[in-house]
Amino acid sequence: MLKVGVFGAGHLGKIHLKLLKQIPFYEVTGFYDPDDENAEKVALEFGVPRFTNPAQLLQQTQVADIVTPTVHHFETARLALAHGNHIFVEKPLAGTIAEAAEMVQLARNAGVKAQVGHVERFNPAFLAIKSQPLQPKFIETHRLAQFNPRGTDVSVVLDLMIHDIDILLTLVKDEVTEVRASGVAVVSASPDIANARIEFAGGCVANLTASRLSLKNMRKTRIFQPSAYISIDFLEKQTEIVTIANEANPNIPSFEIYSHATQTPRFLLFNRPQPETVNAIQMELTLFAESILQNKPEEVPIEDGLRSMQLAYRIMEEIEKHQN
Repeated sequence: MLKVGVFGAGHLGKIHLKLLKQIPFYEVTGFYDPDDENAEKVALEFGVPRFTNPAQLLQQTQVADIVTPTVHHFETARLALAHGNHIFVEKPLAGTIAEAAEMVQLARNAGVKAQVGHVERFNPAFLAIKSQPLQPKFIETHRLAQFNPRGTDVSVVLDLMIHDIDILLTLVKDEVTEVRASGVAVVSASPDIANARIEFAGGCVANLTASRLSLKNMRKTRIFQPSAYISIDFLEKQTEIVTIANEANPNIPSFEIYSHATQTPRFLLFNRPQPETVNAIQMELTLFAESILQNKPEEVPIEDGLRSMQLAYRIMEEIEKHQN
């Protein structure tokens, strides 16, 4: 049983508190939130002690679950690491690349487990392609959201596109060779709509679009590769895989086509894998506990969070160039 403290009891922090209480590997020691009015309500709703001093909470915990606003991630993580706590940090990892890089170094020097909350890795629609051979040549993503003032303190790249950046870097391991991007600030001080074209050394090209001013919500990724097309709907938790084969599969809907290249019939196979019924946040927190208890690598190590931030900032720098 791991004693865990939650830092930040806002919208997402409350979800974490609720789920941590349901995971048998954890014992929730308490939470820290500087907002007296909100903290009082949270303590009453979840029956969890509120601490007014983060250091006092860390003295009684083994795990720090950091769900504070992004600008406080680094200072909270540094304090937690100084107390020997394992850390789970929500995305984006930190407020700046320098802070994220130092957090990685501090965590590894401390010899603790450190995971970043890129929750889309655990979306049932994404989990459904884990056994699928992947050789992406072109990837297209659309992450559109209706306007919500929460999160507008940062660019849409760090607010929304960061999810797809992490998924992209999970799918493509090659070095990024070129980034082109543009964006527009409509109602916020930073871009609310952004598009990025990313090229990799291995030849894959990705086109990412994010908007927090859409009339409808959309979270889709499409992967194009030799002999296959994969569609992932993160919002509806549905996956479609279309492959080309020499023979029909009686268990999968198929459509016969004629190959002019080989002068033989071929088949399009339409597969809709049944997604797992999982709560993505609960799954990431559970796997983090298992990495601690079983001393195995984190499912999403904070190094991945740093890589995503580095690419996100390259995109934001390109956007800035076009605005000047």
